[in-house]
Amino acid sequence: MPEPVDAVEMRTALAGLRRTSGLPVAFGGLLSDARHARIGELDGARTGALRGLVISAGSGLGGKAIALARPCAVTDYPVSRHISHEYDTAVAAEGLRSVVAVPVVVRRTVRGVLYGALRTPVSLGDRTFDAAVAAARDVEQALAVRDEVRELLALTQEQAAAGPDAAPGAWEDVREAHRQLRVLAPRVADPALRDALLAVCGRLASASGARATPAAAMEVRLAPREVDVVACVAAGATNAAAARQLGLRPETVKGYLRSAMRKLGAHTRLEAVVAARRAGLLP
Repeated sequence: MPEPVDAVEMRTALAGLRRTSGLPVAFGGLLSDARHARIGELDGARTGALRGLVISAGSGLGGKAIALARPCAVTDYPVSRHISHEYDTAVAAEGLRSVVAVPVVVRRTVRGVLYGALRTPVSLGDRTFDAAVAAARDVEQALAVRDEVRELLALTQEQAAAGPDAAPGAWEDVREAHRQLRVLAPRVADPALRDALLAVCGRLASASGARATPAAAMEVRLAPREVDVVACVAAGATNAAAARQLGLRPETVKGYLRSAMRKLGAHTRLEAVVAARRAGLLP
């Protein structure tokens, strides 16, 4: 079964491609292995002929884009001499003629392919190419964030389970992982993954066990962005650095920090960090 990102970010990217390019049809899918992609999402299609189609590297237009790791296009798909024609039946059923295919590349590895198409044989211009590439970049960014989240989650599971018994040096790793996960959370579009990420953040924050004061935890309620800012401050970030990490304006960070300090009863940045840890809001 495809990952949720195939059904969320891919669908969003395809809708964006149609909107920005004016192309009536967009479709795509992720690779199931190093050489095969499955078309899992369609936008603007009149039939289901393309859904579930498995594209092999080197075959057809999309397979060519996968093999070369670069965008490819044809003006008239059925008669093009520059591609093989294994998928002509499905393409003809949908009535596609001019088609562009763009690979989704993350860390120099092709992870999927995205198509835009017309039902008339015309040359596709730079605006269309730019829109298709931009849509693929959106999927690439989503996959990169997802990969980073998974790596961080894997690294922190054992440390979170160790709780107060974790080695002193390990707590610095836990705190840095917690900060990075908090920074990444707003960029994750998949609700299930975002919820899992925030749940792990909660486990990391409370994993210190004896360090947290139950009474303080009950009294303090920080907004998610306030926790994000305090987590950045705990890692030594200035307001400007925290703003860059969180994608906020420095003035907004100052506002969140002031609000958090007031709720924590803190007068300095250090006091805010210590109070947040005592309240079980930070590891």
